[in-house]
Amino acid sequence: MQPLKIPREHKLQITASIQEYFDTELSSEIGQLASENLLDFMLKELSPYIYNQALADARKMIEQKMISLEEEMYALEQPLFSGRR
Repeated sequence: MQPLKIPREHKLQITASIQEYFDTELSSEIGQLASENLLDFMLKELSPYIYNQALADARKMIEQKMISLEEEMYALEQPLFSGRR
């Protein structure tokens, strides 16, 4: 699986957030290139987990929709025998 590709403008925003995090939370500075490398590494490592969770969430939603559709289909059934002759 290939890591998630992020548009350049979004990548710049995220790397700015990484730099701000390092400055605020770690009292350390990180440059643009280092923050991009960190982002690329994190995407590579996290993408499979995020992808698999997204698939699991989609499966669960589809399963719930199928159960709902099945219930609606049963509700449409007509009785076959009314008990009268």
